[in-house]
Amino acid sequence: MRGVIFDGTEPRVVDDLEIRAPGPGEVLVAIAAAGLCHSDLSVLDGTIPFPVPVVLGHEGAGTVVEVGAGVTHVAPGDHVALTTVANCGTCADCGRGRPTMCRKAIGRPGRPFSRGGQPLYNFASNSAFAERTLVKAVQAVKISEDIPLTSAALIGCGVLTGVGAALNRARVDRGESVVVIGTGGIGLNVLQGARIAGAWPIVAVDSNPAKEPLAREFGATHFVASAAAARGVLPSGADHAFECVGSTRLIREAVDLLDRHGQAVLLGVPPADAEASFLVSSMYLDKAILGCRYGSARPQRDVALYADLYRQGRLLLDELVTRTYPVEDFPKAADDARAGRVARAVLTF
Repeated sequence: MRGVIFDGTEPRVVDDLEIRAPGPGEVLVAIAAAGLCHSDLSVLDGTIPFPVPVVLGHEGAGTVVEVGAGVTHVAPGDHVALTTVANCGTCADCGRGRPTMCRKAIGRPGRPFSRGGQPLYNFASNSAFAERTLVKAVQAVKISEDIPLTSAALIGCGVLTGVGAALNRARVDRGESVVVIGTGGIGLNVLQGARIAGAWPIVAVDSNPAKEPLAREFGATHFVASAAAARGVLPSGADHAFECVGSTRLIREAVDLLDRHGQAVLLGVPPADAEASFLVSSMYLDKAILGCRYGSARPQRDVALYADLYRQGRLLLDELVTRTYPVEDFPKAADDARAGRVARAVLTF
């Protein structure tokens, strides 16, 4: 079968992948569409260290092919959106409703794939850049068949992360002010999370003016080119500032933009050894800097919620899909994503 692999040197599209049958508690899924997220590109450039060889992709949707013993919530033929949280369901963090903090779901890649007899790792417990992939049952969320799979694919990372950062981690409330730095796929979803929460104003910050129409469609009430310009909209600062780029300079700007009792939420991924600075004296007015993993999501709950909001017309998905590419065109899709020419490139099988 076809898929995109990375051997530590360069990505390649191959057609001779193999995958094992599902074991107990596992689901085999035929991937219809997979979003190309910057986290995939970060593996390629070394920003996110990951063992190789690996089958890439982590934002996908498709149809259940086969289920292992004990799986009852999905069945062959069901449409599912996939998530990256392969949590155990039994530890203290899972019991507290914090599956993204489950230690068994972080940094333990499996090797369900093989090629020429050599095992390959799965990326983010998902590997959606393959015609078929194998996930834990908890990662497969059943969705309505009237949701296009090219759009549903984006729920599993960009939407869960961005919308979840606003609703779950920051807990943005009605009338609170929001600044979103960077309006790529994650930033756009933070914008619509803030819109759904009833925030006002919602200021998008991006140096690329071509991104303004889409940012406004997703919820921005203002669009500016710099953090300094955001100060012109919010002279006292923001209640919430989200950094969605992964730049230590912009992290500092997000912190500096905060009003009293404000909080900066870090979503962009800088290099693993990057260090950021801030003025300690600026923090004593009850300000906070928050990390955020995967939108602090509870995927079985949140994916269903966001799918329902989409069907109500309150959450945008179709508008994120700037362009679809057959998987063979992965190099072109990656170039377009790096250059910012697309909000989300979607690979199709």
